[in-house]
Amino acid sequence: MSARWVIHLPVTAPDLVRARIFARTAARVLARLSARVEPGGVTVSAEDQQDVRHWVFCDRLLPGGARCALPVDHTAPCSRSVTGLERRRG
Repeated sequence: MSARWVIHLPVTAPDLVRARIFARTAARVLARLSARVEPGGVTVSAEDQQDVRHWVFCDRLLPGGARCALPVDHTAPCSRSVTGLERRRG
């Protein structure tokens, strides 16, 4: 048996954009509370198609080993932190 367990926390949203926004927000808040939270692994799915997952964060590997913290569909260069320009309202 694995030494690690994964928490699956169903939360509903009216559409993919809002689901990603909520998931990003929740992941960032939880990551501040615990180093065990892996925001780059966050995905969302339609309730009736949970096997079809949509990534929330870009999570590309950056020089030095850090990961991109921007949304998956960002147009700016990858970054370790979120800038005010990358935040969108949904």
